[in-house]
Amino acid sequence: MTELTHLGADGEVHMVDVGGKAASQRVAIADGHIRMQPETLSALEHGDIAKGDVLGSARIAAIMAAKRTSDLIPLCHPLPLSHVEVTLSLRPDIPGVHCEVRAETHGPTGVEMEALTAVQIGLLTIYDMAKALDRGMAIEAVALRHKSGGRSGEWTR
Repeated sequence: MTELTHLGADGEVHMVDVGGKAASQRVAIADGHIRMQPETLSALEHGDIAKGDVLGSARIAAIMAAKRTSDLIPLCHPLPLSHVEVTLSLRPDIPGVHCEVRAETHGPTGVEMEALTAVQIGLLTIYDMAKALDRGMAIEAVALRHKSGGRSGEWTR
């Protein structure tokens, strides 16, 4: 295991100094899904959710979350995101909705946290908008799938 970079020599938590790191193109892809009753998925598919456009709202929420990650996660650097792409797919095999987020920046630190945060908030938005039909929904399998850029290079799950 590599050393924990958020701990100083004295053991105190601090924000990592990335000022001396070279900027590079950074990409992170994360995904996950929300499992629901087949009837809930059908209502979502047919636009029968009283709160409105669930997938459109979830897509906007995910993008907003990526942009606000440093406000939510302690010690996370604010990043100038160059691109955030959110793909939401209705999946009868789960049954539920699969969410994939691709986040990109050109900078000295990665965008993994932005992609992961966006997936979680997108799926939470679906839960919020459909919970009147199905309080048993569950957010599952959220994970980083791929990252590239920086000193550590490319990684794929």
